[in-house]
Amino acid sequence: MKKIYILLIGAMLGFTACDSSLLDIDNPNQGTTIAFGTTAADAEAGINACYSAFYKEGTWMRWLSFRYDLTSDEGLSSSPWIELANWTRFSYTDYNFFDGNNVHWEHFYMAIFRCNQVLKYVPNIDMDATKKAQILGQAHFLRALWYFQINLLWEKGTLVLEPTDANYIPSDATQEQIWAQIEIDLKAAITENPLPEKWGDADLGRATMGAAKALLGKAYLQQKKYDQAKTEFEWLINKEGSLYGLIDNWVNNFTPLDENNKEGIFEIQFDDKNKGLTGNDASMATGFQRTQFYAPGDIGWADGKARRWLVDEFLKEKRTDGANDLRLYNSILYRDYMKDFPNGDPMYYWVNATTQWDELGWGNSCYIRKYSRPELRERENYFSPNNYRIMRYADILLNYAECIVETGGSTTQAAVYVDKIRNRVGLAKLADSMYASSLNSKESFMKRLQMERSLELCFEGWRWADLKRWGLLDNQAGLAELKSRDEDFNNFVIGKHNRLPIPQIEIDNSEGQLTQNANY
Repeated sequence: MKKIYILLIGAMLGFTACDSSLLDIDNPNQGTTIAFGTTAADAEAGINACYSAFYKEGTWMRWLSFRYDLTSDEGLSSSPWIELANWTRFSYTDYNFFDGNNVHWEHFYMAIFRCNQVLKYVPNIDMDATKKAQILGQAHFLRALWYFQINLLWEKGTLVLEPTDANYIPSDATQEQIWAQIEIDLKAAITENPLPEKWGDADLGRATMGAAKALLGKAYLQQKKYDQAKTEFEWLINKEGSLYGLIDNWVNNFTPLDENNKEGIFEIQFDDKNKGLTGNDASMATGFQRTQFYAPGDIGWADGKARRWLVDEFLKEKRTDGANDLRLYNSILYRDYMKDFPNGDPMYYWVNATTQWDELGWGNSCYIRKYSRPELRERENYFSPNNYRIMRYADILLNYAECIVETGGSTTQAAVYVDKIRNRVGLAKLADSMYASSLNSKESFMKRLQMERSLELCFEGWRWADLKRWGLLDNQAGLAELKSRDEDFNNFVIGKHNRLPIPQIEIDNSEGQLTQNANY
């Protein structure tokens, strides 16, 4: 069931933080702070407006996947829009290129502005104390989520914790300062204004206690605070069987058929009921747009593709029944997939892939199949109904395994949680597999875990964070490994391209208070 997106529409009109003028100004933190409202209904409208930020192109709705999936070694862009493709190849010329850089900064800080309004004004509203705490907890979680993306993309930013007006001048905040604020916000969502462990059907999709703990664990993990990360992840692990767990059918994590299930920790509630633009009115689009950009030509735009090495990696290991890993079939579309999966469907949308592949000029391309819905339509559009799973339980299990070995635990202990992932898709336990030697040392286990994460989570937005955390972007050995899988890393400069340039317009408007990233 999807309920939240309906509520969002009511927040589009008459709420200051949703004023469409916020999308037109140079500094996304500008705007006014008048007339927020003083009733419980205003508080609800305010937090709903915070969620509506997910329906913007600079988020996971569209362009953020280019930064996380296609810029990593898992994907590439062959878009005829050369500047768009270049921003996945570490070739940045115009630092104000909107769709590759400014759109993220603008929409993240717009979302932060909305959260800041809730956190500023809702405490003074006379309303039910429990509902008030839950609204504030959601705003803390969402603000932390956006600052998390700022650190992943730019490794610095400006730290805004109050509603601002047109006189605001952004100034430097280090990634350490931003990480500290992320921790403060998430702890507030866990203790000071505690989120519920579970919402009722009318509120599915809202942030929960588990979402806050998962994100806090990820924030600690990204900073290599493994002990603290392990504690947060452990809370979710201990809820397996009651709140969380792996669903039986892996592919249903990426369809509209089984949304907000026990594996989904935090999902964007997409739907195809509204088919407008991404403005701030009652017809605003609420669909998942990425599939339009990733689908093959004549079905979509084919702007994003998968790297072939992923296909080959999947095919290295058979399931215990001798068949190939169905995660490959449901993640990537490639020329010979029907040979590898003879019981598969040759029809992909309106195309018979066994007879029309060459006719359509798809060549040796590998297309991203995950989240596609060929049974719903003949061609993709901007209104896919699939929820996007920002965090799911399988991801947390693998994060937890990493924490175990990084805090002195044995590879055998850590393998228990990797084996849960493998068992679900019919693969043998690591100890009984062709990768049994990965249990011989922490180093060999971590290399295997890196691959296990990619096979389970490819094109789900975490690969870029993983590469950064594992240090593969920091030295020549790591870079050589990435180059062997992705030729775009031949353009990568260590100490420069592990972060984006700050949009130049923000630098220019800061009166020298916001500085450009090093080497740009």
